[in-house]
Amino acid sequence: MHAFDVLGDPVRRRILDLLAEGERAAGDVTAIVRAEFGISQPAVSQHLKVLRDNGFTTVRADGTRRLYSVDPTPLQDIDDWLDRYRHFWTQPLDALATEIARGKRRRKED
Repeated sequence: MHAFDVLGDPVRRRILDLLAEGERAAGDVTAIVRAEFGISQPAVSQHLKVLRDNGFTTVRADGTRRLYSVDPTPLQDIDDWLDRYRHFWTQPLDALATEIARGKRRRKED
């Protein structure tokens, strides 16, 4: 599965958002996602499996709990792919930063 196919699903993006805050137990992730999306526990487990099988997460056992965390490798691959397009938005953002700085200087001078 292509990285953008994996991340194209809002549930999987939300799971990654949760895991970006730090390692979490599968049960904690499931409870939050079920409450927010109204999907079943098996559906959340399937999303976790897709993320794990495609390298976006790692899982480790802690007794009976399964602890998930983000694996940044495929995210770096996405960032590398996006790099060839980055110039489309970095120049306008740089120009905006310059204009903001000019405005601040003008306000100080007035």
